[in-house]
Amino acid sequence: MRMIYGMDALLLTDELFSLYLQVLEREQIMHKFHEVTARLEQALSKISHENLDILEEVKEQVELVLAQFRRAKGRVDVPDVELYEDLLSLYNKSNDAAADPEVLRRLAEKLQLVGIAELMQESLALHEMVSASGGDPGAIFEKMSNLLKEIKDFVQTENPNLDAPAREKNLPPSSSGAQTTTVGNHKTPVIPDDFRCPISLELMKDPVIVSTGQVYERSCIEKWLEQGHRTCPKTQQTLSNPALTPNYVLRSLIAQWCEANGMEPPKRPSSSQPSKTKFACSPAELTMIQILLCKLSSSNPEDQRTAAGEIRLLAKRNADNRVALAEAGAIPLLVKILSTPDSRTQEHAVTALLNLSICEDNKGSIVSSGAVPGIVQVLKKGSMEARENAAATLFSLSVVDENKVAIGASGAIPPLVTLLSEGTQRGKKDAATALFNLCIYQGNKGKTVRAGVIPTLMRLLTEPGGGMVDEALAILAILASHPEAKSAIAAAKAMPVLVDFIGNGLPRNKENAAAVLVHLCAGDQQHLADAEELGVMGHLVDLAQNGTDRGKRKAAQLLQRLSRFVEQQKRSQSQAEAQAEQSLSQSRAQQP
Repeated sequence: MRMIYGMDALLLTDELFSLYLQVLEREQIMHKFHEVTARLEQALSKISHENLDILEEVKEQVELVLAQFRRAKGRVDVPDVELYEDLLSLYNKSNDAAADPEVLRRLAEKLQLVGIAELMQESLALHEMVSASGGDPGAIFEKMSNLLKEIKDFVQTENPNLDAPAREKNLPPSSSGAQTTTVGNHKTPVIPDDFRCPISLELMKDPVIVSTGQVYERSCIEKWLEQGHRTCPKTQQTLSNPALTPNYVLRSLIAQWCEANGMEPPKRPSSSQPSKTKFACSPAELTMIQILLCKLSSSNPEDQRTAAGEIRLLAKRNADNRVALAEAGAIPLLVKILSTPDSRTQEHAVTALLNLSICEDNKGSIVSSGAVPGIVQVLKKGSMEARENAAATLFSLSVVDENKVAIGASGAIPPLVTLLSEGTQRGKKDAATALFNLCIYQGNKGKTVRAGVIPTLMRLLTEPGGGMVDEALAILAILASHPEAKSAIAAAKAMPVLVDFIGNGLPRNKENAAAVLVHLCAGDQQHLADAEELGVMGHLVDLAQNGTDRGKRKAAQLLQRLSRFVEQQKRSQSQAEAQAEQSLSQSRAQQP
């Protein structure tokens, strides 16, 4: 973006109009921005966010923003005086006077108006502003037009091959820092590794983020998931959910890199749905789906079981099947047979809904069809595999925020806690991921604590093998900000276990254990004393130096509180000793 002031000061629009206003009114604009900064800092300072029932991460963000505003109050960025003076000189010169070429060169470089694309963009913006003014451009628009024309004439003179998008001759080179490979006489830029899809190794057009944090080209990762994989291709970690989050920042960076290197920016598919021309269901497949739905709606239990099993497999196979099944009306029919007494049919139905929920558009259809009560019933009474898949379905649906509220209100949390306690290893993990996601909504935290999750989590933390430690600590960390959870954790005598994990756990477990301890020790002198007696200080010092970023923040918070507590204890002890000595002296003085 073009600017007159430093990076931390005024970031203004790309149009020359804003630059002219800066030239004419820069002092007033600076004053207004500093005034707004001061007001925001003052407003945030008055909010007692420490006393609000909000997540610890939110409090940290508020504190960070407040600290940034306070730093901004005491800092005034140095304006780009040369740019200011160059614009002012052109603004004040008469129309028939010749402009200084060096001034035009500096403006072209600093305003990044050195190629046909940039000049065309400014011309179009100027045209739109004139149109918006009702066709009466006025003096300032005329001067802007003259300035743009002079810069364009200068750039054309300096760069005869203006159509080339890269900066040439006496103008600055591309700032992309891209390497190039030479093919014949043509240099081809080397695509940065971060811009390549790890699966196809091609430049990404529509980058998306999976639950492990890795980024892939949408079409590639969708094919991977359609083949039934549940792991991240790059890290081989199990994907906690199938959601694909668009990475708009990376997409923008890729487009900028392409433009800077004279390449056509990749065109993203017009829809996030897979290409129907490549993967669309054939007429025969659509006919088969209709036949299966007829069987599903029949009164014959055997037909229902067979149809539900085949729909389950179809929905797992690929995204087009999931779309076609939903459009054909499979979801309401599957919801209806969730209550069937046949356990195998019930298992097929809930698993088919799980596979259909992978499609984002289907999540809303499943919930609106009244599926949640039926899924909860399967979670309570179904076979173990059906209960596991019911938990996984609730997790998949809870990715949508409003569904967290509906699922929490449906009575799903107690049977999830039961599955977490008594299920198979897979069942425990499905229940844990569902509970974690539901507890992101504050209103579900109290319900989860009252369902008895804290004793279950403590047992998982101490059971041999430790296969559920990661999940148990993550749930404790997200619950610990709730008053009921804090009391329950304290009642479960969790302090020694948490201190042990801070000292000896894996990095993420140390971080979550410290996060729980932060809440336990907030305003509680006894917990601070217990933690100090258990030797947590040394562990926290190590975590503050070598932990994850969040772990370092939590360790710093705890060290600060513990340091204050220790100092207070020392002062209290010194006062008590002084009073005792004074009493002894007075007693001796009164003796004959």
